[in-house]
Amino acid sequence: MFAIVSVTNDLTTDQRVDRTCRTLVKTGVDILLVGRKRKNSLPVRTRGYLMHRMRLLFEKGPLFYAEYNIRLFLFLLIHKADLFVSNDLDALPANWLAHRLLRLMRGNRAPKLVHDCHEYFRGVPELVGRKITTSIWKWLEDQTFPGLKTIYAVNDSIAGLYSKEYGKTIQVVRNFPDKKQLSGAKDRSSLGIRPEQKIILYQGAVNVDRGLEEAVEAMQYIRNDAILLILGNGDIFDNLKELIAKTGLEKKVLLPGAIPLESLHSYTLLGDIGLSIEKNVCINYFYALPNKFLDYIQANIPVLISPFPEMKAIVDQYKIGEFIDNHDPFNLATRFDQMLEDPFRLNLYRKNLMNAAKDLCWENEEKKLIRIFSEIL
Repeated sequence: MFAIVSVTNDLTTDQRVDRTCRTLVKTGVDILLVGRKRKNSLPVRTRGYLMHRMRLLFEKGPLFYAEYNIRLFLFLLIHKADLFVSNDLDALPANWLAHRLLRLMRGNRAPKLVHDCHEYFRGVPELVGRKITTSIWKWLEDQTFPGLKTIYAVNDSIAGLYSKEYGKTIQVVRNFPDKKQLSGAKDRSSLGIRPEQKIILYQGAVNVDRGLEEAVEAMQYIRNDAILLILGNGDIFDNLKELIAKTGLEKKVLLPGAIPLESLHSYTLLGDIGLSIEKNVCINYFYALPNKFLDYIQANIPVLISPFPEMKAIVDQYKIGEFIDNHDPFNLATRFDQMLEDPFRLNLYRKNLMNAAKDLCWENEEKKLIRIFSEIL
């Protein structure tokens, strides 16, 4: 059995796709993961499956999506596979067209198609206020979703949105990480962090409306000897660098950039508090269950989050952290200090995190994924 899994990113940091591929390999499926290679893409280490990154002329915008899907469509046609797995709406058009065309040509011998909804795609912040662009993606969804037989989503909230909209059964496979060891932390001195300093950690996409600008500004007001460590890259990375320089916070905010997923956990282990403080600007953020939030759990890091449904349900169930009231920088600094100055409460959260980590791991969640693919293969 041979499957082609496709995604529009450069494969270096996508943990969900990597876990999916590794699980399918364990079930005896040969995998070819297809993405793209950007000018600044990091090398991808060898994994237990094949990978191919396409070099494209366009980096973003409509021409990128058009070029990617045309190239992917042709790639799928010339590589004989038993299964196509598309990840998110931006990779679905090529998969859907190739599946339909090959079904006309080969009948039942055509590759089957599975779609993974990593997010509620039309609800991403980049589409807020862009009615024409949103309507184009909506049209693509309307053309493709009704004909899909196997769809799964990243959490119950997003599955519910798609199920209500298209009247289809949407299964759920959450983004729980692999069980991790609480050892092997990155040498903090290599990042210029002193042994006694506390670390407020954010990891993930450095994009708009994730509370990062306010978190940086909050470091002007914090009482504790702490630094804000931001791991990742994204649309506002350069803006944050300018803000740090403008506010003179070079010694209080560190921006190492993107970290390959193979090395990320060693950095995550450094954190004393893990941030996931997205703003309620779109459906996708409101219903998110972010990778970083789940990674903090496996690293035994108490969390400070926005009180959104999916994350809040887990924090309330396991008692592993606290919530922000708003994104005012002074208020955030107060919340940072309150947590850092209460070691008894942090230790209680860490004790509870041990139980959460045992439950919320990929070793438990992948059973759902195996069941989904076993039904179609």
